[in-house]
Amino acid sequence: MAKKQKSVTKKTEKTKYNWAKEKRRDPHEKPKDLWGASRQLLRSLRPYAWTLVFILVVSAAASALNITGPMFLGTIVDTVKEQVENKLNGRDLDFSGILRIMLTLMVIYGGASILQFIQQYTMSGVAQYFVRDLREQVNRKLSKLPLKYFDSVSKGDILSRMMNDIDNISNTVQHNLVQILSSVVSFAGMLTLMFVVSTRMTGATLGILPPSLLVVWLISRRSRLYFRQQWSRMGELNGHIEEMYTGHQLVKVFNHEQKAMAEFDEINRELARVAHRAQFISGMIGPILGFVGNLSFVIICVYGGYLVLEGRMSLGDIISFFMYTRLLVDPVVSLGNIANNLQSALASSERVFTLIEEEEEPADTPVYEIEDATGEVSFEDVSFRYVDEKPLIDDLNIQVSPGKLIALVGPTGAGKTTIVNLLMRFYDICAGKILVDGRNIYDLSRGNLRKIFGMVLQDTWLFEGSIRDNIAYGKQGATDEEIEAAAEAARVRHFLHAMPEGMDTVLEENGSNISQGQRQLLTIARALLADPAVLILDEATSSVDTRTEILIQQATQTLMKGRTSFVIAHRLSTIRNADMILVMDEGGIVETGTHKELLAANGVYTRIYNSQFGIGNLA
Repeated sequence: MAKKQKSVTKKTEKTKYNWAKEKRRDPHEKPKDLWGASRQLLRSLRPYAWTLVFILVVSAAASALNITGPMFLGTIVDTVKEQVENKLNGRDLDFSGILRIMLTLMVIYGGASILQFIQQYTMSGVAQYFVRDLREQVNRKLSKLPLKYFDSVSKGDILSRMMNDIDNISNTVQHNLVQILSSVVSFAGMLTLMFVVSTRMTGATLGILPPSLLVVWLISRRSRLYFRQQWSRMGELNGHIEEMYTGHQLVKVFNHEQKAMAEFDEINRELARVAHRAQFISGMIGPILGFVGNLSFVIICVYGGYLVLEGRMSLGDIISFFMYTRLLVDPVVSLGNIANNLQSALASSERVFTLIEEEEEPADTPVYEIEDATGEVSFEDVSFRYVDEKPLIDDLNIQVSPGKLIALVGPTGAGKTTIVNLLMRFYDICAGKILVDGRNIYDLSRGNLRKIFGMVLQDTWLFEGSIRDNIAYGKQGATDEEIEAAAEAARVRHFLHAMPEGMDTVLEENGSNISQGQRQLLTIARALLADPAVLILDEATSSVDTRTEILIQQATQTLMKGRTSFVIAHRLSTIRNADMILVMDEGGIVETGTHKELLAANGVYTRIYNSQFGIGNLA
């Protein structure tokens, strides 16, 4: 057993989360691994590889049809010129060749349009299924992340990565990936045909492309930094909105509306600033490439006119070459504009894949499974720290017999909630052992361990659904009779008569349409339905009326009956009958005993007790 614990502890220390480093992280820093994000994005598209190959083939076929058009248009110009000469020389006119070319062009451009429709339809399906898979991957990842991750990253930022960033990737994949493929194919095809028409003209036209592409590359590198800042600020703004509107009542109570609006305005202005820079810098690509395209047309007109006068090219060839140049510049300009969205998407990809690559909770390696727990709990030489340099708990020893009531008392930050987090394996200990029914909790699966415990905390959590559904959350497959019995035992029925539909009344988000006390009774009913062997309770009667407080205390007594209970005590009057009171300070237990024993000892507990009841010297 000791050997097993040692290996677990070693792994925990190796993978410990550095909170200090996380707090110092600059949300506006330059992307560290752009190519890594690109590879991750392409790797995520691997399941759709054959579909993408099909899209590439269709795109190549559509581009091939489109690039053959200008050749026929040049032929039409030469044919019209020939007919004009026939008319001037009195010869018969023959427009059958032009009609055949026009019919051919209709077939070519019609076929290209059909292929482009197939391409867009197929690509939209790929994009949506890809985003579906990516969201599922992120959702699965969130279920495997340790609690310390959610303690260090705002909910708004997590939502921004899951919604805004993934939507940004989706739009780029759906609207720009096809354009990239078709632009590359079109560019290669156009360039080939330009060389076929005139090598000299092609060389003269392409001479201005390298310096312009270099400028585009430099601009893209710069814009990537600002797109990263844009999406980071978006996450910060979402986090602020989530906090302010979740706690809007508290904001109003303390008259912090102006402060909240000022903070929002500050973040919003910063978001607008970095977004403006990102869009402005990336928007420079289009005008630069447009200038290059117009400059190439000037070269064609001047140099091409000279070649026509010299008899080295026909007028039709000049027209074809002019159109090829136009079509050549279009994909380059398109790629330049796509670089705008691509930089933004890669910044979003980096944020999403950074989340996906976060360190997960260590995998379960269960050795035992506890079926009917008695509720015996032991802490043996347990040590824990959030930050390496600052120990919180050192050599903690607690022995709790089944069915006993243990109260945890102490100032804020003493380590009371940390004890709960360690019991539930929300955090992993750094040294020592925690035993439940004589079994090391690291020899149990998390699922098995957490079935042993039930929690009723100050911060109630209810989801949007009926009262019945919220109680049933405590036990999968619970029958209506079991739910009704739990509601009765938790005194929920005392307020159901005021509900429009009784147990089927639908609660709003987090139960905002019922009182704090009613929400607390529902969480007690949920815990009763779960029927755990060990209870963890955080007193939550400070903000309710006297009658509701009595109901909660009665429900709590029913809940604790016959179970081992850990109570985080805020008001000492509620724990006078506790079997053991642990007085904690700075992560350690400074006093242990019953209420009477601790008062008689005239120590820390006595000072806390006297301060609450205004007895003696409050210092």
